[in-house]
Amino acid sequence: MRIDLSFLPALAAAYMLMFARLGTMLMLVPGLGETAVPARIRLTIALILTMVMFPLHRDAYHVDVRSLAGLVTIAVQELLIGAVLGLTTRLAVSALQFAGSVTAQQMGLGFVTEIDPTQGQQAAMIGNFLTMLGVALVFATNLHYFIIGALDDSYTLFAPGDLPITGDVAALTTRTVAGAFRVGIQLSAPFLAFGLLFNVGLGLVSRMMPQMQVYFVGVPLSIFAGLLILLMVLGAMMTSYLSYLQDVLRELAPHI
Repeated sequence: MRIDLSFLPALAAAYMLMFARLGTMLMLVPGLGETAVPARIRLTIALILTMVMFPLHRDAYHVDVRSLAGLVTIAVQELLIGAVLGLTTRLAVSALQFAGSVTAQQMGLGFVTEIDPTQGQQAAMIGNFLTMLGVALVFATNLHYFIIGALDDSYTLFAPGDLPITGDVAALTTRTVAGAFRVGIQLSAPFLAFGLLFNVGLGLVSRMMPQMQVYFVGVPLSIFAGLLILLMVLGAMMTSYLSYLQDVLRELAPHI
């Protein structure tokens, strides 16, 4: 009895190509792609997801293991597709960091920075708080299933072996960046209004009472009032943001 194992090299190559796409996206998405998450855990999740999705999409890969140039070309294309999908979700989450930076500036906490665990660099404390809260709510509201759905639908949007259309990728990136900036401004709008009114009032007080130490009175009052406003509007801010993030993820996973 002779067992034919000639299909194994092509099967292994297809698996690694799928892993290149899924792994690249998972290394960039919020929550799983953070530097605080150990690399072994991220790698394990990527391998498991690839194992689950491989039977569904392995027929989409037409691999010639005798052509090294062809394998390298498809691998680069898969890495590019995964990067596009992952960076889109990462840009959507950056709206919270932007909103937090604007909010901190209006509250007088712009100089208070700490390491952002999602990017590994210094950022405003309020921005870090909003970002971590947003990532936690993504998992609490099951929006991470849309990310898995986007991985599955990516084989409909971007077939293996086909380069993403440059115009479509540029339009998606531009739309995501513009949306993140718009949502960041909308989320920080109450604090922009507060900062304008507070500083105008503080300027009038300093003109009417020149002997008053405005800085020592205004900064603690600004921080206290800003935190109070944050406490009141935080629920509405995160609800609005989750609605925006769901729209972005639905664009990546239209079949869910």
